[in-house]
Amino acid sequence: MKRKIIEIDEVKCNGCGACVTGCAEGALQMVNGKAKLVSDVFCDGLGACIGECPTGALKIIEREAPEFDLTAVEVHLHKQKHVAPPAPSAPPAGGCPGLQLRFASPAKDDKPIAKPQTISGQAIPSELNQWPTQLHLVPVEAPFFKQRELVVLSTCSPSASPDVNWRFIRGRAIVIACPKLDRTEGYVEKLTEILKRNGVPKVIIVRMEVPCCGGLTRIVAEAAKQSGRTDLIVEEAVIGLGGDLLETKRL
Repeated sequence: MKRKIIEIDEVKCNGCGACVTGCAEGALQMVNGKAKLVSDVFCDGLGACIGECPTGALKIIEREAPEFDLTAVEVHLHKQKHVAPPAPSAPPAGGCPGLQLRFASPAKDDKPIAKPQTISGQAIPSELNQWPTQLHLVPVEAPFFKQRELVVLSTCSPSASPDVNWRFIRGRAIVIACPKLDRTEGYVEKLTEILKRNGVPKVIIVRMEVPCCGGLTRIVAEAAKQSGRTDLIVEEAVIGLGGDLLETKRL
């Protein structure tokens, strides 16, 4: 039968998990950091989960699907209640593992608070060569993009790792974005045009290790695909919560 049912846009999904807790029928689960429909028969097609999604990744469509089965839902929910709970830990806010509180362990050595500077200047020179930096604000054909490598930088990375400035920003153009908190509508399209029009030879995604930040990689990967560029190099660098560089790989 053809009926209304939920559809999930994996590019827009940032892995926050809000829709999972917002679905009373348990029709959605997180799988590899993405929301997935467990079974068509668990979805009533009313879309109560849509309002929980901060990125607009959910929508109701009409397609061929088996009828909603309330009995199957009740059995499914009963099984979920009797699954052994995981080891206790601080609950992540909003269902997102990336929002779980973490503290340095062992604690980092206490350091004196920096004294207010009475004169202007910089203690550590910035490697930034442009303004603005936010993806929402940069013009598609800004001169600082021309023939330069582009770093797509997660908002949290510079505060987690002081190395980001010299390791990634030096000599490159940057755009800053957060796949969880930004309104990401249009990000794929804007990045696609930046890659098409400016001769960018290489894109480096600099993201945090938390699952939510994987949305940045998916946005860039889709933009690279839509650009039609076969010569474009795309790399991903993952920053740990302690500020260390965990991995760099070519996509």
